[in-house]
Amino acid sequence: MAAVSQALVDFANHVRPPAAPGVEIIRTERYQITLLPDFPIPGPNSVSYVRCAPGAADELISEVRSIVAERRLPVMWVLDPETEPPDFAERLVAHGALADPHARQVAVMVLPVEATVAPPSIPGFEIHDALADLKTFRSADEVGAEAFGSRNLGEDPDQVEAQERRRVNQLAAGTRRLLLATVDGEPAGSAGMTLFVPDGAIINGGGVRPRFRGRGVYRALVAARLELARDAGVAGLTVWGNEMSGPILSGLGFAAVGWRRFYLDTTSA
Repeated sequence: MAAVSQALVDFANHVRPPAAPGVEIIRTERYQITLLPDFPIPGPNSVSYVRCAPGAADELISEVRSIVAERRLPVMWVLDPETEPPDFAERLVAHGALADPHARQVAVMVLPVEATVAPPSIPGFEIHDALADLKTFRSADEVGAEAFGSRNLGEDPDQVEAQERRRVNQLAAGTRRLLLATVDGEPAGSAGMTLFVPDGAIINGGGVRPRFRGRGVYRALVAARLELARDAGVAGLTVWGNEMSGPILSGLGFAAVGWRRFYLDTTSA
């Protein structure tokens, strides 16, 4: 097993993505808000790195909500081991936020770029660049929605326009990669990655449609992203592993180096 460097561990636990096309970042000494108006679901829209005095927690929650309310977006509060004050989760719940029922806590996991993940042999399997065109991008979105049990954006013209803006913005950022896996031409899985050269790469959104699970599609998408990260010259991958993906990732060589806890807040939507 490849050795995990302290630099990669630090990257995984403390990386703060910067603003990018279509991504608004509001960063203070007490929190970071990340907003994607064209992707109006909690998760991409989030509040993280909360650091405040105990007496300021309630005021911070109200301040953040007033900012997000202007955009009418739901957000996910993301707490980590260094969140201050230690009882901030209880403060959130008292203000009406809900612990995410799907993944209250996930492991922060890392894999050095020197590691090997052998892609499985899957008959009829292909990987496509999902940023290449709108049709492929929308297919990747639809796969992700089915895999994670979230709302499919459907054919609403405004949502289709928003998807195209997201695709164009991700291309413009230059650091984003999005893959669509097909089996015999049918969309089977999708997966994303954001590069932070040379420190590391965040992989996210790895999902497989239920009918294609158990064939190695998820593993193949991890292997493909590891190869892209190696080509980009980063130190390794980091990912948040939940109850479903965590054991698979551990089996592929990922090591847990931290955790995140999630609280859903729809009061500003």
